Amino acid sequence: MTFKAGLITFVGRPNAGKSTLTNAILGEKIAITSSKPQTTRRTIRGILTREHDQIVIVDTPGMHRPRTLLGQRLNSMVRETIADVDVVCLCIPADEEIGPGDRFIDNEVGTNERAKKIAVVTKSDRVKPARLAQQLTEVAALREWDAVIPVSATKGEQVAELVDVIADLLPESPKLYPDEQVTEEVTSDRIAELIREASLEEARDELPHSIIVTVDDMIERDDGLIEIFANLWVERDSQKGIVIGSGGARIRQIGQDARAEIEELVNARVHLDLRVKIAKEWQGDAKQLRRFGY
Repeated sequence: MTFKAGLITFVGRPNAGKSTLTNAILGEKIAITSSKPQTTRRTIRGILTREHDQIVIVDTPGMHRPRTLLGQRLNSMVRETIADVDVVCLCIPADEEIGPGDRFIDNEVGTNERAKKIAVVTKSDRVKPARLAQQLTEVAALREWDAVIPVSATKGEQVAELVDVIADLLPESPKLYPDEQVTEEVTSDRIAELIREASLEEARDELPHSIIVTVDDMIERDDGLIEIFANLWVERDSQKGIVIGSGGARIRQIGQDARAEIEELVNARVHLDLRVKIAKEWQGDAKQLRRFGY
């Protein structure tokens, strides 16, 4: 058999299940997930290598109506990704009506004429069979797809079948990455994202889009303990108090939750030093966005 390899992407509205699906396919947590929309803020590459194919998954931020400069740049990331891949998978949740946002993204999907196109109806376990069948029919009517597949990433239903369909659509190519590589993400970036994930859950609806995390330093001590010094950036002084919490309770809980995930990632004991700082209105400030890598 000839070997196939290529880039694929999952695109869709915020909270359509793209990152959860990416992690399910890879069998490893590459992208953070949250119940909050717009959790993903970067394009993240995960690599699945099998005997006859290599699938490079580019997980993207959810496309949305931007209200900030950050939102505009996230949408631009998605457009650039769509233009660069071999297979585009449009994710539409089974439990939500197809809306203008889905149709807008479907039009963006069509801008890459050479790419194969798959419709993925996510969260299929959340609806009854009749509703799922209806959603599949409506999604199929959006355009001529190479495949339309329902999946439940949380339950693993149809995930393997989706992977096989994607692999069949890839071009013949040598491997793009070594067999053992699972992601392009560097460890410090993955740690920053795990801290942000914990802060999103703890801060709930109070400031989810205002937090960004940077890792200043990582020091491995002689006893094997890894000391990690990180900053949680917010936009206003009032938000700083929300993240810290009464008597520092919230920031301690964020550290506790994040540390458990980080220790699993680095396979070592971790001491996490978190500081909360202010980068005033950073989501709309071009200079600060560049500082944070956008």
